[in-house]
Amino acid sequence: ARDIQKWEMAPLGPFGAKNFATSISAWVVPYEALLPFRTPTSAGTQTDPEPLPYLQDPNYDAFDVQLQVAIQGKGMAAPGVVCKSNMKNLYWNIRQQLVHHAVTGCAMRPGDLLGTGTISGSAPDSLGCMLEASWKHGGAVPLGDSGETRTFLQDGDTVTMSGRCEG
Repeated sequence: ARDIQKWEMAPLGPFGAKNFATSISAWVVPYEALLPFRTPTSAGTQTDPEPLPYLQDPNYDAFDVQLQVAIQGKGMAAPGVVCKSNMKNLYWNIRQQLVHHAVTGCAMRPGDLLGTGTISGSAPDSLGCMLEASWKHGGAVPLGDSGETRTFLQDGDTVTMSGRCEG
């Protein structure tokens, strides 16, 4: 998936690299549950790139969902946080992603799982992909204050992804 992801990065991000081996936790958040947390996107407007007509959304917005990723290596006593981001950092919102899937012939049905892919912010600790973080920061990603670093996951690493809305 990593190699496909690198190739597919622009303009919509690594969309297809995620759709062949996905697992989810015991819960899924329905779209309706996120509606109270609607917020402007961090981009504000879509100008670079400007969406094609079929992707233009007159209600361009996002959801305020705080996200965090931590990695715990085999020898670590506790996980180290490697990313803090927010769903409002998505350039392409959920509605646009759904339309993009459907326009390519993907037969979306009620109940289908749709994931956003990587959500990165502009701060160094908000890069949602280890490949992206190691490129932009010239090396390995620190695992919190543990002294350990990574450029890719290692066998035995435990990854914890969490998200929450506060209202």
